[in-house]
Formats: sequence, C-alpha cells, structure tokens
Amino acid sequence: MEIVLTDRGGPEKLRIDDTAAAPPGRGEVRVRVLATGVSFAEVQMLKHRYPMQPKYPFVPGYDLVGEVTSLGEGVTGVAVGDRVAALLVTGAWRTHVVITADRLVPVPDGLDAGVAAAATMNGVTAWQMVHEVAKVRAGQTVLVHGASGGVGTLLVQAAVAAGATVLGTASAAKHDTVRALGATPIDYRTEDVPARVRELAPGGVDAVFDHLGGDSLQVSYDMLADGGIVVNYGSATTLDENNHWLVPYLRTIRRFASWWLGKALGRARGRRATFYYVKAGPSFNRALAEVYRLVADGELAPPIDQRLPLTEAAKGLRLLMDGRATGKIVLEA
Repeated sequence: MEIVLTDRGGPEKLRIDDTAAAPPGRGEVRVRVLATGVSFAEVQMLKHRYPMQPKYPFVPGYDLVGEVTSLGEGVTGVAVGDRVAALLVTGAWRTHVVITADRLVPVPDGLDAGVAAAATMNGVTAWQMVHEVAKVRAGQTVLVHGASGGVGTLLVQAAVAAGATVLGTASAAKHDTVRALGATPIDYRTEDVPARVRELAPGGVDAVFDHLGGDSLQVSYDMLADGGIVVNYGSATTLDENNHWLVPYLRTIRRFASWWLGKALGRARGRRATFYYVKAGPSFNRALAEVYRLVADGELAPPIDQRLPLTEAAKGLRLLMDGRATGKIVLEA
C-alpha cells in the first residue's frame, strides 16, 4: 500500500493505492515501514513549491523508520529483522520501501519507532544547524523562528543544551510549550518581534534560525549581533506565491549575495548568512546516530503532536497546514 500525491492542490489530492512490494536488487534492502513523518516539505509539494520535486503523481514521505524484511545480493552489515532509519526526500509513505543499504542507520533497541521517526529528519536538521553550521556555544543568545514546530522544538532543545539563551517565536497558544523547552517565547502575531528581541538582547542575537525566508531574512539579519549568523532553511512565507518555485530562491540568493559582498568589503560587522538543507549521505548518517544516542539517553525529546495511521496522511497534512500541530505528526503503517 502507498499514498500517492496525484496533483497540485490540497490534502484531497492524496489517494491510497494497493501495490505489491518490489524485491530488492543488488546492494538494496526491502524495509517494512513502521513510522514516517509529515513535514512542511509535503505541504510545499502539494502546491508544487518544493525545489525539484518529482512530477505528479508520486509518493511523498521524507524519512522513515522500519524493519528490514529482505536483502538484495551483495548486502552486508545489515540483517533481516534489523530496525533502521533512512532519509528519502520522497517515497516513504508506503508500507514497504526498497532502498540502498548504504543509506540505512540503525535504530537503537528500545527506542520507540514513532519517536525515532520524529527525530530522524528534524533531529539531524536541528543538530547540524546548531553544532555544525552556527556552532552555538555557551553564553550566546539565539532566536528560533517557529519554536513550537517539529524542527523548532528540537532547535530550542539543542541550543539550550549547548548553553545558549534561546528566544523563540510562536503563537500565544504554544508559549507554554516553548517555555517548557527552556526558551523565552515571543508572539509573532501580536508582538513587534525585532523590538522584543532588542529588549531581551540589546546587543543583538548571535544566531537566527529562519525557516520563513522571503522578507523575514532581512529582519533576521538586522537582529544579529556583530559576528552573528542567519541560518536559512526554508521559505514558508512564500508558500502562497503564484510564480515558479525557483523565484523565491533566486531572490534569496540575490539578498545573500549583497550580504556576502558587504562582508568582503568589511561593512558587515562580521555578520553572515548561509543556507542549510538536510541531505542523505555519510554526514547525515553520523549525525542521526548521535541524535538517536541523545534521544535514547533522554537528552533530546522530539515532541509528537499526533500519531496517525498511514492511511490518514491527508489528515496529518491538514493539521500541519492549519498550524494546529506542536511538534511532529507521525504516520504509523
């Protein structure tokens, strides 16, 4: 069984197909999916706004946690019955997935499959941005946009664990969640966010994690302290634009180019900006192993808003689109 996105539109464009699982080829394994996630990427794909997404129809699903059911020729280092995780970008919303063995990451014994799924893409995204991109350290102050979301909640936790003071934007209904994670909430709907940030961090913040894109990037950049960094990992504010999906990214590149030029000319006070996107490969595998260790040890806790059957993927998308989710929506097969 698989969930197919048939065309541009809303969650009603999903259909459920009854398909047979293919056998694995050389270097591949077949995995029975136990849990997968609903992410903003799928919301973008509904509107054909995600970079280089497949042509309709296709099966969405960015990541998965599952159990190996069969091995292709030449596969070593993994056995039938092993629990594993993988980053696919698309194709995870199935009951069975065939994938190359080198993309698999072991899931620790005792770690719930749904929790592992909530930590897979979101956990690596947060961990790499905090530790490898912004290199957050004790004594710094950072701002997390969307601090109650699937990635945002983990960004807050990772930055707090690094010893930073964290400010996080969220709607008022989600402020208790943000506080419980260790951050100071800012209501992006009713408060002047830059003014509130200046009040809490008069010298500016050392990092801003911005999934909004568009005009938000300039606002984020202007809130930086000397030597600070904006990490842009999305373009949520451009979701409803009626243009080619590439246009918002070209605007962002132009904006970044002006900042890079200013930095080269010594006019940026050491401030900088960079892109981040999560991608499969050895770096992802290493980071996910570390994220799973932190989750298993109780040092990182990915919040799960709801667990839904895979057949209710449309409901999960609607919850995310309506802004009603706090943390991750997990689909269980």
